[in-house]
Amino acid sequence: MEQTRDNYEPKAKTTSIKFASRASVKVGDSYYTVECCEERCLPDSGYNIELEREALWDVVNSECDKQIEQIIDTFRTR
Repeated sequence: MEQTRDNYEPKAKTTSIKFASRASVKVGDSYYTVECCEERCLPDSGYNIELEREALWDVVNSECDKQIEQIIDTFRTR
């Protein structure tokens, strides 16, 4: 039987997750883009991949938010 996408069962396992978040903000006449990327290695067992993804997504998005706040605060005082 020929293997197709519909009848194939993947054998690979997730060993790490990597997320990147990027955001841009306009302050005055200038645009600033910030980005955060983080990769995490996963143990062989004992984790929930969906919750690990959510946690990592929260971290990278939060870091971009902090960077934008710093940019706005820096240029607001000028």
